Amino acid sequence: MFGLSELRQTRVYQEALEEGRQREGVALVLRLLNRRVGVMSRELQAKVEALSLEQVEALAEALLDFSGVEELVSWLDRQGEHPPMA
Repeated sequence: MFGLSELRQTRVYQEALEEGRQREGVALVLRLLNRRVGVMSRELQAKVEALSLEQVEALAEALLDFSGVEELVSWLDRQGEHPPMA
């Protein structure tokens, strides 16, 4: 039987942990974006939700400079040009 420390070292645990971090990051970034650029379309929300953890972290920093939704759209478009490394 696995102990807690052994469980934490498994790939499945690590993947679940990263997925949880990604979801929490997305939720926070969406709240911040709603305050910064206003209510977003469902399409834009879906694009943010599809970002990797690294992209979510980058967006969290970038959104501080956004003054409107157009800047968010441009940022997301640039992410499509340079997909994250796996």
